[in-house]
Amino acid sequence: MLLIVGLGNPGNAYSKTRHNLGFMVIDALSHKFSIPIYHKSKHYLYGRGTIEGKEVILAKPLTFMNRSGLAVKDLLRKFKDIKGLIVIHDDLDLNTGTIKIKKGGSSGGHKGAESIIEHTGINDFIRLRLGIGRSEFLQPEEYVLRNFSRQEQPLIKKNIEKAVDAIIAIIDKGIAHAQNKFHGK
Repeated sequence: MLLIVGLGNPGNAYSKTRHNLGFMVIDALSHKFSIPIYHKSKHYLYGRGTIEGKEVILAKPLTFMNRSGLAVKDLLRKFKDIKGLIVIHDDLDLNTGTIKIKKGGSSGGHKGAESIIEHTGINDFIRLRLGIGRSEFLQPEEYVLRNFSRQEQPLIKKNIEKAVDAIIAIIDKGIAHAQNKFHGK
């Protein structure tokens, strides 16, 4: 079984913000593969289903971004037969609309990835990083909590679709294939 976690912040106030791209991709996967995300635990929402014939759990932490590791740790405890972890999150260091896929390494300064590494002791999970760019006018902490501009919305919609396709490629043909097809695009 594969655990796919989209990072974001809970609550309607954050639902369309840059920091919630991970949630948006999980919602798109849920819709595309008819995997309802209605099971609730203290730290997360999740749903079980199949993608490309493989059993998956789609999850959205109910903790705030910088405490995402609590949710992932609980999920790994609950589901003992997890064979792999994919974490989807925004990235300030990538241009808006760009995707990067990597396995392992440091958090790259992302507080959600940092929390997962800290709470689980695991750093060799797959990361699907979605570019949101940086603002020259706002501090990062403020910028990530802003909604996408009207001009950015079509690009973000396409990026979410690309992210769904990248997840499918990872599951079906492996990370190397997905990197070749989607990395930096």
